[in-house]
Amino acid sequence: MSGGEVAGILVAVFWAILVSFLAVALVRLAQTLRATTKLVADVTDQAVPLLADASAAVRSAQTQLDRVDAIATDVQEVTSNASALSTTVASTFGGPLVKVAAFGYGVRRALGRRAGDEPGRPGRPVIVGRTVPAARRRKRKG
Repeated sequence: MSGGEVAGILVAVFWAILVSFLAVALVRLAQTLRATTKLVADVTDQAVPLLADASAAVRSAQTQLDRVDAIATDVQEVTSNASALSTTVASTFGGPLVKVAAFGYGVRRALGRRAGDEPGRPGRPVIVGRTVPAARRRKRKG
């Protein structure tokens, strides 16, 4: 065998080993691509229902927010109506009630003076929350 033939055999063996390594690499790459394709399909199968559920939840939340907004608007309207009613009642009855109370006080004071109080002596001041001592209560009753 000559040197050229040995070199040819070595190159052929080298190419056979190289092709074998490339074939193994291509087989593994094909397996990886199949696994990746299966994984993407599984994720897609699971993600579509999840996205549909999330979309339904967002729609439901939007509906609830619309209801809350309507309730808040109604409460604001009721509050403004109550404020207007309070103002109307205060302006309508407040002045006349104060006048009636003042008139009643004047009548009581005049009747008290007629009943025997001294004309020049002013009535005792009334202090709300104070009680008359027991000794003075007995004098009034007896």
